[in-house]
Amino acid sequence: MRKKRMVVWISICLAGFGLLLFRLAQLQLIDTESFSKHEINLIEASVKQRSQEMVVDNGRGNFLDRSGKPLSYEAASVLVLFPFLKKMDWEAEKVAGAIGVSEYALKNAVENSKEPFAFGDPEPVILTKRQMDIINGMEIPGVFAVERKYPMEKVPAAQLVGIIGENEEVLKSRYGDNDLLPRTLIGLSGLEKSFDEFLVAEGKSKLVYHVDGEGAPLFGINVKYIEPANPFYPINLQTSIDKGLQMLLEEKVDQHKIKKGGVVLLDIETSSILAMVSRPAINPAKPYTDEGVENMMIKQHVPGSVFKTVVAAAAIDNGLDNPARKFDCSKTITGKKDMKHDYGMLNFTDSFAVSCNRTFGEAAQELQKKNPNILEKYSEMLSLTGGAGWTGDIFHLENFSQLRDEEKGRIFRTDEARKDRNFAALSGIGQHEVRVTPLAVANMIATIARGGEKDMVRAVLSIQYQNGTKMTQFPKNKLEGDEISPYTAMKLQKLLHEVVLNEKGTGRWFRDLPYDVAGKSGTAETGIYNDGKQLHNKWFAGYFPYEKPKYALVTVNLGVPENEGGVNPLFAEIVKEVYDYNHGTLAKGPENE
Repeated sequence: MRKKRMVVWISICLAGFGLLLFRLAQLQLIDTESFSKHEINLIEASVKQRSQEMVVDNGRGNFLDRSGKPLSYEAASVLVLFPFLKKMDWEAEKVAGAIGVSEYALKNAVENSKEPFAFGDPEPVILTKRQMDIINGMEIPGVFAVERKYPMEKVPAAQLVGIIGENEEVLKSRYGDNDLLPRTLIGLSGLEKSFDEFLVAEGKSKLVYHVDGEGAPLFGINVKYIEPANPFYPINLQTSIDKGLQMLLEEKVDQHKIKKGGVVLLDIETSSILAMVSRPAINPAKPYTDEGVENMMIKQHVPGSVFKTVVAAAAIDNGLDNPARKFDCSKTITGKKDMKHDYGMLNFTDSFAVSCNRTFGEAAQELQKKNPNILEKYSEMLSLTGGAGWTGDIFHLENFSQLRDEEKGRIFRTDEARKDRNFAALSGIGQHEVRVTPLAVANMIATIARGGEKDMVRAVLSIQYQNGTKMTQFPKNKLEGDEISPYTAMKLQKLLHEVVLNEKGTGRWFRDLPYDVAGKSGTAETGIYNDGKQLHNKWFAGYFPYEKPKYALVTVNLGVPENEGGVNPLFAEIVKEVYDYNHGTLAKGPENE
């Protein structure tokens, strides 16, 4: 009996010892980089426990504007101090004198620190090149002058650029078992998401000190500067954004109190985004869940009379724009007396200028009778549906999309609606089921200004290695499918210009601007009410200068009461700002050199 108990006891001890050995092997050999359900990297945690480090660059790729100015970060030369200085007798007086601060301020900052820090954070003291050389020439342990990258507090074109964050589930779904740490930053929206495979960090650049149990240097004064093994990374994305124009337009949108909506400014010749503003702005307190994360410029909205441009193109090609024909613009689309506008009998050109619903309701019905698909056909020909953003094959990626979150727009949802006479009339004035994005509207305007040539819109011009050489470029690509003829484009150009020239035109406010403007207005009923008031989307889409088109501009204010929130003043002010930027005092500032 006693022998049996000893055997049991020995067996239990051996089993326990075996479990301890297995646990030790699990910690030291098996699950060193993904321990427990939380997948803790034990090696990383161990190193962190016996070291102090200061991250200089998180290793993620950066965004630049079209001329190379940073959009997502600011580089600053700063003084880095390590906490173990509080246990040492160091030359604080000399360091303070070199950068022009008090010795007390330096010592007090160190005394209150638990981790390495940049002196003055969150608004660090910026050092000159000479000050950096003096500091580093002192060779004081724990005192360094380095260039550090700080994320911008307010990123220009924030929704277009997008946001980043930690999400292990998304990380695994994108990269599987690739050797990436669970807390790797990934793109969650915008260009950060579209280009994540290129931007994702290969490793951080950091200053590292090994310390003992009390936080003192373990191996003398030597500091290690650790950076990714690949010297070409992190990469830079050169966007098409003009930082100066972007900041000007953001300021104008906020001055005009656009709560939901924004602006798109395209370079017509290069088919690229110069500026894109979306409101509401991103809320820094909850960037991942707030409505401000959504880019309203690539989301579908009811366009209203802006869509009459599509009807006009189809009408021109089908002979419905005969100057001798008159339309009764004293009546509504349903044939009742128009209580708001009594324009009388107008021809097609004047109808377009004053945005007569009756004319375009009738035209859409006649076109539908000829071909139920005609509005969708011309919408595609004018690049209004199907997506406007750049797509193509790069490296091993097929059909890569620069704007992955872009919605494609639509005219009808069902074949039944497509063949309905009343729905055709409503669609002809940009109501019912018609939905388009401001980016697509801007590209439609650019297509007309180019004489009918429809191109993809670029937000990124190239991917560059860290040393500035190009990894790849995104060429100007044509959108697939049929195009309108140069003759039709010319006729549309004249119609859009008449909107401004006509005494009663909806764009007559733009006659005295420094650039000659052509464009189309739109006021769309959204079907949404607030305090008993019908809400509307207010649009103006146009291009300038008229004779030698360079810019396509769309301004939109979403969900506002009928008698509030017009965008004509905003459009006009932006045209003036662009002119001054190119010809006036704004063009001489350091931002534009």
